[in-house]
Amino acid sequence: MENAPCISQIAALLADPKRSAMMWALIDGTSRAADELALLVGLSTSSAGAHLARLASGGLLKQEVRGRKRFFRLAAPQVGAAVEALASASMVSADLINRSRAQPLPPLPLRRARLCADHLGGELATDLYQRMLGAGWIEQTEQRLEVTSVGISKLAERGIFVTALAHRQRETICACAACTEQTPHLGGALGAGLLQLFMQLGWLRATEESSMLQVSSDGQREINKIASAA
Repeated sequence: MENAPCISQIAALLADPKRSAMMWALIDGTSRAADELALLVGLSTSSAGAHLARLASGGLLKQEVRGRKRFFRLAAPQVGAAVEALASASMVSADLINRSRAQPLPPLPLRRARLCADHLGGELATDLYQRMLGAGWIEQTEQRLEVTSVGISKLAERGIFVTALAHRQRETICACAACTEQTPHLGGALGAGLLQLFMQLGWLRATEESSMLQVSSDGQREINKIASAA
């Protein structure tokens, strides 16, 4: 088909997890220095530079030199829309794969794991919130909840980039006090990002009942490890 768009080149560029992570860190449309992007995704500056050069030469990023530093941003709004669409598609794909491979799991009680708007609620979420507070990943300051430098680093290791979330048109983090739990859980962009990550990894799955979530045995174990002292 002569007139079909060639998407294989873009797909190849985004297939590398580090490159896709850097694209995701730029999803808010801001420019970021190459060394900052390297730190966010856990690469050396030279390795990150090579990946960024490929993304720029492929038309996905634009480069700007400021003094001795190189800054990168998405080449066009359509690029960001495409990356977000692929992220959504990956969640759907992972869910379908898990449904086809895994044995059916009995839904846990609603109080254990559920959807609360666009983030995770239930006891699983409140337990995670308390561990993150105890481990110093988040802290309460003057009626505001903030992610600490420790939390930013630890979350980046799991693919959640707080600096990127902070530029979205919503709170980065807040304590959601739902009436079904006695203690709060994480809301805001960070809470939504964690739910998306857990769904993509197959740790959580939607059920026929819209508010309830299934938690796999791996998911129960891995989520309990987050911010754990063990």
